[in-house]
Amino acid sequence: MKLFKTPILMVDAIIHSQKKILLIKRNVEPFKNCWCLVGGKVRYGERIEDALKREVKEEVGLKVKVERFIGFFDDPKRDPRWHSISLAFEVKPLSKKVEIDKKEVLEARWFEVNRLPKKIGFDHKKIIKRWLELNE
Repeated sequence: MKLFKTPILMVDAIIHSQKKILLIKRNVEPFKNCWCLVGGKVRYGERIEDALKREVKEEVGLKVKVERFIGFFDDPKRDPRWHSISLAFEVKPLSKKVEIDKKEVLEARWFEVNRLPKKIGFDHKKIIKRWLELNE
């Protein structure tokens, strides 16, 4: 039986509240010290929304409600480690207190959507841009 390479399935969350979105500064490569959306890999046997909620809880300690699907992002070069496909979602926090996972995250900060940092990792600028277009 021949094994085929397949893309890795990822999830990304636009966590928003009062015209601000939450970004994390990564503590790991790739894009260490860059601002990014909260997200990560979908585990084998895991539902997409469960993976999204788990990643948000692990990285920033928030429980969230999934509001809508933003889109899929499948550029094979979106992650320098491997070919990945991300499913991005808009989510609303159900709790207020952000508690970062210091192993993966240096800092978490709320940014006004019109004052985002210049250094954003992966293809997360594209994801944010698509989300903003959906909200026009």
